[in-house]
Amino acid sequence: MISAAASAQSFQLGAKVGANLGKIDGQSFKDGYNFGYVLGGYVDLGINKVIGIQPEVLFSQTNTTVDSGYGLVKPKDVHLNYLNIPILLNINASKLLTFQVGPQFSILMNNNQSLVENGESAFKSGDFAAVLGAQLNFGLLKVYGRYNIGLSNVSDISNSDKWKSQAIQVGVAIKIL
Repeated sequence: MISAAASAQSFQLGAKVGANLGKIDGQSFKDGYNFGYVLGGYVDLGINKVIGIQPEVLFSQTNTTVDSGYGLVKPKDVHLNYLNIPILLNINASKLLTFQVGPQFSILMNNNQSLVENGESAFKSGDFAAVLGAQLNFGLLKVYGRYNIGLSNVSDISNSDKWKSQAIQVGVAIKIL
C-alpha cells in the first residue's frame, strides 16, 4: 500500500458516513432491507486521471429478523456488526462522476450465539462480496451509492439453507488530506 501511495499520481484520505440498507437472504429470514449504518475511512490512490484504487475500512451494521426455526417461538431481531474492507477500482467518467467496482471482505465483529438453541454460532466469521457503485465528486465532499452482493454462504449452522448478504449503501465522504 505504501509503494502504491508513493507512485500514485494523486492521494486523498477521508472519512465516510452513511446508511446501510442490508438483508440476509435465506428461507428463515424476513424479506426486505433493514436500516443500519456505515462509517469509516478511505484512501484514494489515483493512478492517472481516469483510473484509481480506493481501499476502505468501514464499520457497518446489518439488521435482519429471523421469522422461524431454531427453537424460536416469535420472530427475533438480529444485529450483525461487520468490519468491511472493500478494495475498489475507481473509473473517473468525468470530474463529477466516478464509477466503482471491486471485492469486499467483511469480518463479523459480533457472532450471534443466542439465535440457535444449543448456543452454537449462527453466522460465519467472514463474508466475501462484490461491490458496484458510483460517486459524485463535489470538491472536498463526495456523495456515494453502492450495491454489495454476498458471494459466500454466511450460515455457520449445519444442515441449513444458504444465507447470502446484500446491502445498499448510500452516504457522504469528506476529504481530509
